[in-house]
Amino acid sequence: QVQLVESGGGLVQAGGSLRLSCEISGTTFSSRAIAWYRQEDPEKQRELVANIAAVGKTTYGAFVEGRFTISRDNSKNTVYLQMNSLKPEDTAVYYCRTVYYWGRGTQVTVSS
Repeated sequence: QVQLVESGGGLVQAGGSLRLSCEISGTTFSSRAIAWYRQEDPEKQRELVANIAAVGKTTYGAFVEGRFTISRDNSKNTVYLQMNSLKPEDTAVYYCRTVYYWGRGTQVTVSS
């Protein structure tokens, strides 16, 4: 059974940083592309934040503007999202995804 468990969310002031983690089990982690999505509220669609391919190539949503970095540690079956220069509009639930499996999400709240 594939499981994704996100952690690292919390409350931070604008301009601050957070590092999210997503630990994945039940699949061949090193051969999977992993992505972070976020959802501002349940009425809105989830939007792609960042994706990292199995070979390490990364892509980002346009709104990231160089502030976030996605990385992976295949020895720990974990993907990270380092978020710097956070803005109030980054407030959302952040989800980890691989193939069609999703985690439960971790809340990020940025105060102004």
